[in-house]
Amino acid sequence: MGMLKEFKEFAMKGNLVDMAVAFVMGGAFGKVTSSFIDGMVMPLVGQLTGGVDFNNKKWILTSAAGEVKDAAGNVVTPAVAEVAVKWGTFVTVAIEFLVIAFVMFMVIKAINKMKKAEPAPPPPGPTNEEKLLMEIRDALKK
Repeated sequence: MGMLKEFKEFAMKGNLVDMAVAFVMGGAFGKVTSSFIDGMVMPLVGQLTGGVDFNNKKWILTSAAGEVKDAAGNVVTPAVAEVAVKWGTFVTVAIEFLVIAFVMFMVIKAINKMKKAEPAPPPPGPTNEEKLLMEIRDALKK
């Protein structure tokens, strides 16, 4: 039972619970951002670029080909899948990353602004040894 109690204490620590909440919120924020980019930003970008849908943009390296069968139904040439570089999807995800990075920058900037700057602690006074040495120095000067 001791191990179970220890695990419960570990799981209920504030930092772990806060981190779990942050992961859930981060996932939801990612979905909201994806929806915003796909549904609002990219159509506007598409209109500005002449109606281009970036999600369908790709460079085809090898075209797809269906399998070829002879009269007996035996496969002569197997099917070949398309090989393509999907650069439009990359552009969309890069824009999404920039939006998320900007929002996170603004959130962190606001949090840092809300934090009160702690004043620097006053310099520590002389130690007992330093006080004794100062007394000896002052006595020698007399």
